[in-house]
Amino acid sequence: MSNIVIAGVGMTPFCKPGQHQPYRVMAANAIKLALADAGINAKQIQQAFGAYIYGDSTCAQHAFYDVIQSGIPIINVNNNCSSGSTALYLARQAVMSGEVECVLAFGFEEMQPGALGSNWQDRESPFTRIAPVLSQFNAPDGPIALRAFGAAGRHYMDKYNVTAELFAKVAVKSRCHAMNNPYALLKMPLCAEQVLADKVIYDDYLTRLMACPPTCGAAAVIVCSDKFAQQHGISSKVKILAQAMATDTQDSWQDPINAVGQSMTQMAAQKVYNAAGISPQDVNVIELHDCFTPNEVITYEALGLCAEGEAEKFIKQGNNTYGGQFVIGPSGGLMSKGHPIGATGLAQCAELVWHLRDQAGARQVQGARLALQHNVGLGGAVVMTLYGH
Repeated sequence: MSNIVIAGVGMTPFCKPGQHQPYRVMAANAIKLALADAGINAKQIQQAFGAYIYGDSTCAQHAFYDVIQSGIPIINVNNNCSSGSTALYLARQAVMSGEVECVLAFGFEEMQPGALGSNWQDRESPFTRIAPVLSQFNAPDGPIALRAFGAAGRHYMDKYNVTAELFAKVAVKSRCHAMNNPYALLKMPLCAEQVLADKVIYDDYLTRLMACPPTCGAAAVIVCSDKFAQQHGISSKVKILAQAMATDTQDSWQDPINAVGQSMTQMAAQKVYNAAGISPQDVNVIELHDCFTPNEVITYEALGLCAEGEAEKFIKQGNNTYGGQFVIGPSGGLMSKGHPIGATGLAQCAELVWHLRDQAGARQVQGARLALQHNVGLGGAVVMTLYGH
């Protein structure tokens, strides 16, 4: 029961706020695509986990009911930006328990333009532990996500004596990958000079083209046991080989880099590598949480793709793209697809599954055998998932 089958995946194209369908429709469409991909019907889903953060309780039921009202358990999941992969984590656990054999994880979001903010100003924020770290390191004021990741980028530049050009190069790479992805929202090529010259949105270095756009969309993943797959003629050979979730420890408050998830990413990644008996260098393709390009750079090191402080050399050698050691963000990542929060982790899963099936078209990573997913949310949680045959 340890290797759970990815029976089917589906996602809707992400779009700008104001150009989207209701979340109910987007989510139902993604679920139907995953069912068609798996070749099963909705009655065979025994349990469902629905992820989102902007919406009333039981939105997951409302969306699922557009597909079928079968009376199954439906659990609503809210774990900030890692909500989608948290739903997948729970779905895998449900199958591994033996209680059920076929489970749906789906996610969706209707977002508003602009920086993320809180809808709950009348109660204590879950980010009260992050704020003192940012103040200690003299981070300028701003919306919490922008402030946290912006401060992490500034701390990285100061610590390792690099410039913002490093983050601009990551944006260029991501957009280059997106040009081959029909699901990407932003496909126009960029150069580093354009990224650096764009509107500054935080501190004196972080520009708009170093930040992912808010988008709306949905994605869905069906997981099942080997036995269920064999009984129902599911041909997918892609499995979850290892998975881990971690939350903050006291180490998270050492500095701005750890405050946005470096230490918990390291913890979860090591658990995955150990469980699968691999090293980071065995991985072929990676989708990581590039909500801001500084976070992509920080995550290279947290995942062990290169040593701490060596991301500049890693990028210069082309080890984050086709022809290098890893292909990171072949979809174009959050930077090019956007970040409809509840859907993000499940859309990452879909992308990696397509590569492992050799179904990724012009962006296909040739010979992909092992795929790694990283999805992080402030507050906080990180989910690491390793896929393979």
